[in-house]
Amino acid sequence: MDKRRVIYYSDELNDEFSRAEITPVTIDENYRYDRTGGFSGIVRFILYRIVATPLAFLYTKLVLHHRTENRKLLKPYRKTGYFMYGNHTSNYGDPLMPNMFAFPKDVYFVVHPNNVSMPVLGKINRYIGAMPLPGNIAAAKNFKACMEKQIESGNCVVIYPEAHIWPYYTKIRPFPDTSFAYPVKLDAPVFSFTNTYQKRRFFRKPKIVTYIDGPFFPDGSLSISVRKKALRDQVYETMCERAKKSDVEYIKYVKKEA
Repeated sequence: MDKRRVIYYSDELNDEFSRAEITPVTIDENYRYDRTGGFSGIVRFILYRIVATPLAFLYTKLVLHHRTENRKLLKPYRKTGYFMYGNHTSNYGDPLMPNMFAFPKDVYFVVHPNNVSMPVLGKINRYIGAMPLPGNIAAAKNFKACMEKQIESGNCVVIYPEAHIWPYYTKIRPFPDTSFAYPVKLDAPVFSFTNTYQKRRFFRKPKIVTYIDGPFFPDGSLSISVRKKALRDQVYETMCERAKKSDVEYIKYVKKEA
């Protein structure tokens, strides 16, 4: 549990408040994104479905006291691949909660290379859905091919467009439209999910209530650049409105004076 009470920030776009200190590996053309076939597929199934999914359920319910609203919006898309964009506010919850509300889909996460660089957990993450951002052009081709395969296979790809973790933050930080190029290119539906922090009776630590909204679709009548921005704006505005559901500030964020 994060015991910080006040965090001072200066840059909403680039400040990072995760306490993990990790030296990232280089994600080049030798990095293997697709681990669904052969022996790797067996390892993935064991780690993802037999080990990680039950543990994620227990952790989100018993530790995070997590609840999802509007999960019914996802039901018509059980056989369709889609993207989900959410606010990045929980070190341990963010890799777990989407697996719960997107179940029974396989969920893949676009992540920083840090997430696959840890000695033990990093190797596990490679099998349970982590898709690290590529470090060169050759790796980018493999990354895009893997993402396209997951959408075509009817899976869910999760993106945290804020990029940096701000634990328990109750607002939505501004984020660029860069990552919205993926659903635009693949003409895939998009959902937003907004994690809010709400009071629990008798406990200071809040519960997490996630609100799902969408689907949002790329507007094919617009140019690609405008299409990306329009999709980003829809998601951002929806998340900002949902964030108002938070009714407790477990960690207070204060902007430093210039």
